[in-house]
Amino acid sequence: MNIYRLVYKSKPFGYDQAILNGILSDAINYNSKNNITGALICRDDIYLQLLEGPEYEVNLTFEKISNDDRHLEIELLLEEYCNKRIFPGWNMKDDPARTWFWNKEEINSGIFNKIPKIKIIEVFEKIANQIN
Repeated sequence: MNIYRLVYKSKPFGYDQAILNGILSDAINYNSKNNITGALICRDDIYLQLLEGPEYEVNLTFEKISNDDRHLEIELLLEEYCNKRIFPGWNMKDDPARTWFWNKEEINSGIFNKIPKIKIIEVFEKIANQIN
């Protein structure tokens, strides 16, 4: 079965623990009803999120996120089909950037336009390997 995968980045608007908890709660509730799994890497300057599941539901979720005022400067980084999920047991895993690879200067300089997309997936795979 082909799984559709999407990764985007955005800037948080008003980042704090309460906002993050709201995003995670919304994601877990919504994703569990729509067969979506994934992870959100978060810190005060960036959200980097991977969504995986049925293509229609993942795209609908991304559309909802694109209209969510808690996210600014949303940019779709990759979309692809894959054979298995990276986060099969997580409706939404959060990682508070402890496993982060890029610093704020690299983010501000546009690192995501310079690196191969597989490097982004490798970050999420590393997070998944830490929880499995």
